[in-house]
Amino acid sequence: MLTDFLTNEHRDCDALFADAENAAHQGDLAAAGSAFAAFAESLRQHLAIEEEVLFPAFEARTGMAGGPTAVMRMEHVQMRTLLEQLQRALDAGSLDDFLGLGETLNALVQQHNMKEEQMLYPMCDRALGDQADELLQRLQGH
Repeated sequence: MLTDFLTNEHRDCDALFADAENAAHQGDLAAAGSAFAAFAESLRQHLAIEEEVLFPAFEARTGMAGGPTAVMRMEHVQMRTLLEQLQRALDAGSLDDFLGLGETLNALVQQHNMKEEQMLYPMCDRALGDQADELLQRLQGH
């Protein structure tokens, strides 16, 4: 199921971000930067597979181009903006700013993930059922 694969990606991203936050709380700028880089790459990849593979397939099947996927795309823009701000905080050596921005990102991501996991992904599984295997392969290989 698409829901299972994408939900697991959320959990993987959450764990990577927790590593960055833990390093920042310990005052280890280098470790925070390294862990954040891994998280940012993982999150950007996840957002890309949704925007380039999942959302277009869902929109084509349902005709709902202005619906839930539009909201998710808007939130993706907000996440990318926060990623840039977090990187600037690290570049400036400000772990306090990094942690403050991290709280904002974490709140946004958790709300976003809940909407996807409880609403959008199950809708995708239902709407794309006959295409699910092909889409899953595309998501995994993207």
